[in-house]
Amino acid sequence: MLQNIATPAKDPILSLSIEYRADDRDNKVDLGIGVYRNDQGLTPIMKAVSDSVKSIAAEQTTKAYVGLAGCEVFNQSMVDLLLRDTSAYERVSAIQTPGASGALRMLADLIKSTEPGATVWISNPSYVNHQPVMEAAGLNVRHYTYFNPLTKQVDSEAMLADLANAGPKDIILLHGCCHNPTGADIRLSDWIAITELALKNGFIPFVDIAYQGFGDGLEADAAGLRFMADRVPQMFIATSCSKNFGLYRERTGAAMVIAGNIEIAMNAKAKLLQMARATYTMPPDHGAAIVGRILNDEQLTLSWRTELDEMQKRLVGLRTNLCEALRNETQSETFDFIEQHKGMFSVIGFTPEQMASLKSEHGIYAVGDGRINIAGMQEKHIEYIAKSVASVANK
Repeated sequence: MLQNIATPAKDPILSLSIEYRADDRDNKVDLGIGVYRNDQGLTPIMKAVSDSVKSIAAEQTTKAYVGLAGCEVFNQSMVDLLLRDTSAYERVSAIQTPGASGALRMLADLIKSTEPGATVWISNPSYVNHQPVMEAAGLNVRHYTYFNPLTKQVDSEAMLADLANAGPKDIILLHGCCHNPTGADIRLSDWIAITELALKNGFIPFVDIAYQGFGDGLEADAAGLRFMADRVPQMFIATSCSKNFGLYRERTGAAMVIAGNIEIAMNAKAKLLQMARATYTMPPDHGAAIVGRILNDEQLTLSWRTELDEMQKRLVGLRTNLCEALRNETQSETFDFIEQHKGMFSVIGFTPEQMASLKSEHGIYAVGDGRINIAGMQEKHIEYIAKSVASVANK
């Protein structure tokens, strides 16, 4: 049986980490895998997280199962963070999941179980795991126009023209903020227009918000999602604590279902729990316990928000400094779009061949589609990165 398994293709992002570790060059730079690093090149443990861990360790008396839905304090805290002061707050249910990818899969399974012929529309391009997860759940996948490769910004007109063709059996997957991989975010006016289309055509929005706080701040990054959730009758949300709490390895996420009323939302939750039982049964507790403690303690919340704001400001500074270095190297404004992008990533417009040259000739590791991880940079590397990018661009 096992001999019939074909050799699988390498993961385009995770395989880079293996290559990077095997590279013995001193000047190598990892701009591939999507983690935040400080100026010492470390992915830090936030102080609020560290303090929360200590208090949990001192007070926790058991490691018995929490339950299929995970930590309900965490679930409510995530709903509060995203949906408080919207009409959706009174008609939403949530479960804890193993990361945002777990939330994506659970919600995809829910869609498949209730509307087997549904099509999920994803942006072109989109997060590398969106299409595989949706297809693994048995859903149809279709792409809508999103990124203009010339302007390196969202092509709003073409995007809205595509989405105008979506109907009642369609699900529109949107990035809540800090679009992965491009860094180009839709504007509030786009959120308003998509909301109007959802109400007119009957499609259901599905928002993946994995980077809240990394773009323009916690509140601003959720503004479009909140506008939409306040108005549409149905909506799915996948959210993650990997980035904004630095809990990458704890796999801490949540799946939310907004419905016409709380009874329907709770029915959806019950269905999600049935599917969770047949999949992973119980989500891991540690990360959710940490987040729940932070968001329900005034001092820990203040500490977390302060540190997250500092990380967001540093990302903005890295973009500004990289653009300045690229202007100096290229004597042009070719790469100024990087400063307008949001969050961890930008697509710089290089071909796979050019990205391969960055890696082989300069030791700069990034994804073949042209995505670079701004959050993976150290200030001391910026000049070298700019020189390398300019060198490859001029070939």
